[in-house]
Amino acid sequence: MTYRVVQWSTGNVGRHALAGIDAHPELELAGVWVSNPAKVGKDAGELAGLGRSLGVAASGDEAEVLGLRPDCVVYTAMADVRIMEAIDDLCRILRSGVNVVSSSPVFLQFPEGVVPPEMSQPVRDAAAEGNASVFVNGIDPGFANDVLPLVLTGISERVEEVRCLEILNYATYDQGTVLFDIMGFGGSLDGVPMLLQPGVLTMAWGSVVRQLAAGLGVELDAVEEHHVRLPAPETFQVASGTIEKGTAAALRFEVRGMLGGRPVIVLEHVTRLRDDLAPDWPQPAGAGCYRVVVSGEPNYTLDLQLLGTDGDHNTAGLKATAMRLVNAVPAVVQAEAGLLTALDLPLTPGRGLLR
Repeated sequence: MTYRVVQWSTGNVGRHALAGIDAHPELELAGVWVSNPAKVGKDAGELAGLGRSLGVAASGDEAEVLGLRPDCVVYTAMADVRIMEAIDDLCRILRSGVNVVSSSPVFLQFPEGVVPPEMSQPVRDAAAEGNASVFVNGIDPGFANDVLPLVLTGISERVEEVRCLEILNYATYDQGTVLFDIMGFGGSLDGVPMLLQPGVLTMAWGSVVRQLAAGLGVELDAVEEHHVRLPAPETFQVASGTIEKGTAAALRFEVRGMLGGRPVIVLEHVTRLRDDLAPDWPQPAGAGCYRVVVSGEPNYTLDLQLLGTDGDHNTAGLKATAMRLVNAVPAVVQAEAGLLTALDLPLTPGRGLLR
């Protein structure tokens, strides 16, 4: 069976999703929605950087693309600085009767106990009204800290702690809004960026901790957050701009699920803008990795190394997020209507992708 898909936005993740839709034998690209007027009318192949035409022109008209009656929308629009607007987008798409796989807002990965019900209920109501499903996921939050650790615990006799880490150098991640405005890189260590405002880490990654707890049948006592930042030893350049000496250049944070006074499920990020920063912090396997550490009987460490064919681990991360969504389209279309989590979906392999 072939599923007709609309790609919603063509930014850092969306352009990879376009390439993935084109490569998937069970998917047909029906339309493309863009917010940038300069992209309207351009062919999807050009927007994806494929060097060839896909025969589908981008549109800035929401009614036009939803009027194509696709089976699913792949929604990859930026939501970090427009959360309520993104929720409104998802609700309109769902009410129109179209299923959605989305990279954001990330707390919808598993909102129970993470955000107030009024933030997720409109999405549930819209899904019920349109008899459609929505699945929010990616690589992180997503596959690297939901399916991957849960599968690993399936070969455990006893689990004492599950720790999921992202260990990456973000220097080649060309997204200034995320790096500078949200994460605070290049800013004063005395300032508090959006990501480190009290409760924001928990809203963004608490869904990871809560979903793992649910998958393991554990009721957590609390979720706590901790972070530390280190300064740049000298001025240097990254893809998004300049990092001045003395400004934030490395960040390590944890979102900890607590039980009996100790952390039992931990989401940890170790983010550097240069490989030589914070040498005593966890180091990646390969150029960059997602790591799962299960402590118990026995102890397991699993490293998922990332590397794009262009030699960049950040390209691989963006593509992994896109393909987590694209490859889930058939399962989401076939699922019962509602807000789905990774606990609701079957295994979603890269069916038909082996060449």
